[in-house]
Formats: sequence, C-alpha cells, structure tokens
Amino acid sequence: FCANTALLPSEKVSVSETPIDLFPLFLSLRVAVLATILAVPFGLPLAWWLARTRFAGRDLVAALITLPMLLPPTALGYYLLLLVGRQGPIGQLLESLLGVVLVFSWPAAVVAAWVAGMPFLVRAAQSGFETVDPSYEQIARTLGRGELGVFFAVTVPLAWKGIVAGLSLCFARAIGEFGATLMIAGNIPGRTQTMAIAIYDAVQAGHFAQANTLVVLLTLVAVGVLAILATTSRATRW
Repeated sequence: FCANTALLPSEKVSVSETPIDLFPLFLSLRVAVLATILAVPFGLPLAWWLARTRFAGRDLVAALITLPMLLPPTALGYYLLLLVGRQGPIGQLLESLLGVVLVFSWPAAVVAAWVAGMPFLVRAAQSGFETVDPSYEQIARTLGRGELGVFFAVTVPLAWKGIVAGLSLCFARAIGEFGATLMIAGNIPGRTQTMAIAIYDAVQAGHFAQANTLVVLLTLVAVGVLAILATTSRATRW
C-alpha cells in the first residue's frame, strides 16, 4: 500500500523557505558607511575638544555624548522621534524649508545609526588624542603651522590608532542598529528594512533558515570589522 501511494518525482510537493532578500544587507552596509562618514566631522572635533580642554561641566558634556551607548535603543529612538518626527522641531523645520519628511525613510535609518554609533568614535578618538604629547603640537605652531595644519599634520597622524578603532566600532554599531532604527525608520520591506530588522522578522515568521543565513552574513561583516581593528592594533605595536 505504501509503495503504491508513493509520489512520482514530478508529483512531490516541495517545501522551500522564502528566498533570501539581499536588500537588507545592502541597505545596512549603505547606512553604516554613511553614518560612519557623517560621524567623522562631528565626532573628531568633539573628541579633540574633550581631550584638550578643561572646564566646569566637562564631565556632564562627556556623559551626554556617551548617553546613546547606555540608553536602551528604543528609548534612544523615542528621543529621536520627538526631534525628527513630523511634530518635532527638526522634523518640522525640514518639512517647512525643504519639503522633506525624514521619518519612515532610509535616511532616518542613517540618522539612527549615526547617533547610536558616534559615541564609540568620540570615546576611542578621545583616548587617542590624549596620548599625543602637546609639545609636538606646540613645536608645529612655532614653525608657522595654523591650528588646522597642526591638527591634520601632527595630531591626527599621532592619534590615528584611536581614530581607526573608533571608526571601526562606530561602523560595527551602526550596521547592527535595531531599536532606534525601528522607531524612526520603521520596517518597510524594500525601503527601510535593515539586516537587524529582517532577522527579527524572519524569526517572527518562523523562517529560521532565512534567519540563520542573515545572521551568518551579519556575523561575517562584524568579524571582518573586528579583524581589521585587530590588524590595525598589531601594526601600531612598534
């Protein structure tokens, strides 16, 4: 009876997982790269300022800069929503001046990743700047270098290990951002769905093979960043 009821190869029912959509991977890479680039002009001056200045309230400023590292991502996303949402001050300004609605768009994911990742750059770069002997900078000034020349010709080359570490950590944090991104960019497949959100969706839908593939891809990217960081650290041990 069992042999007679066996299906022919052409009659067999195939059960396959949902095909892997690589859009979340490409979007996550784009978001992380743009967020890291955006963090440089803001994070490096902040790091240098904290490393070189002493003033009342400096610890409070440093704590506020570090706050996104400590807040739950959803709380950070809620604060961002209050600022860049359509009723927020920045959101209203963008909409009235440029006609741009930031929330529920992929640039909103860049903003979330930037805010979440920049503190890592600031803290690491600050440590790098603090290792630079100010006497080298003073010598450059006596030779006629301006402040920007001193910064780019002396300070940055001497502190580059900390800067590269900060950039690596910022990128790694940005590519794995979830909570804040979900709050202000939403979960729109093909538009705002990053890798972290796609993994969550796959697990919720019971597509565990798809979730495994996405997790492996994201893990490989993170390991690659950490490998670059480790290589950089070894290269500077002379």
